[in-house]
Amino acid sequence: MLEGLRVPEELSARVPAEQRGPGRGRDDVRLLVSRGVRVAHRAFRELPGLLRAGDVLVVNTSVTLAAAVDGRLGPEPGGDRLVVHFSTRGDDGRWAVELREPDAAGTTRPRPGGPAGAVVRLPGGARLVLEEPLAPGAARLWWARPDTEVPGLLARYGRPIRYGYTERDQEPAAYQTVFALPSPDGAGSAEMPSAGRPFTARLVAELVSRGVQFAPVVLHTGVASAEAHEPPYPERFEVPAATALLVNAVRAGGGRVIAVGTTAVRALESAAADGGRVRAARGWTDLVVTPERGVRVVDGLLTGLHEPEASHLLMLEAVAGRAALRCAYAAAVRERYLWHEFGDVHLILPEEEAHCAHC
Repeated sequence: MLEGLRVPEELSARVPAEQRGPGRGRDDVRLLVSRGVRVAHRAFRELPGLLRAGDVLVVNTSVTLAAAVDGRLGPEPGGDRLVVHFSTRGDDGRWAVELREPDAAGTTRPRPGGPAGAVVRLPGGARLVLEEPLAPGAARLWWARPDTEVPGLLARYGRPIRYGYTERDQEPAAYQTVFALPSPDGAGSAEMPSAGRPFTARLVAELVSRGVQFAPVVLHTGVASAEAHEPPYPERFEVPAATALLVNAVRAGGGRVIAVGTTAVRALESAAADGGRVRAARGWTDLVVTPERGVRVVDGLLTGLHEPEASHLLMLEAVAGRAALRCAYAAAVRERYLWHEFGDVHLILPEEEAHCAHC
């Protein structure tokens, strides 16, 4: 997506911000601010001064599941060791899963799914039967039928999904945002809605005191394609009626709608009519926001920094424009911002002037 841009490996955030030194907190991350092609460098704690009374931050309240579970392939003792990533719960009791191979560092390598009928033995005597690819021709994610209640299995035996750029496993609490609310049915996100991670209760209170409002949505994030950078698969979402009313009122009053994370954009835009009016909605969304489709509701976006090949960058381009995105990412590499879920964050606001001093 960002041809020619290279992100050095050392710019991967290997541990959460609060573990990088004494006295550090979740909000001790940097904030890259884009207004069109203008770029500024701030601390995340300065966010309240960058927003206005009357703005609304749309936040994803999905809980992050401990979605990685060790298993063995085959119905009998023995069999190849593997790691099951539970991605998305279907409406028929099945789960979309990704199978990975453990490596010596404790992380995982991608592994093709299937074949149909294959059995995966899970801790506690549970079993999982692979049935079919999630989509025609898809090799990575498969629908599988467990013989146990998966939320209970994950609560007892699961751990958060992590990839090789991180230093070590973290406690599940490290993957929850301040906005996370448990779902009555045990559903949640396979991977953290990480744009909300730097928020603290104190920062939320300061924003509210300045007249910034918060509107919740739910989008249960599936397993990302860390290697292949595929577009997102269908995911479950909900935009409550109260959120739809608030967002419509803010837009009518001249305020700005700023999504916290690409997941919040996907949920909100999935509930938007052609004229930009948001309605209450829930179910599954297969929406992929691209520059050609554009955005109907969102004025700005707070998001992490994504790999140059990531499909999420199409959404960022739809919000910011290609020139602005290239300018921001070039500045992020030059100024050594940190990437991935424990890294720094990027605030995209509406353009004010069209002059780039940082490209």
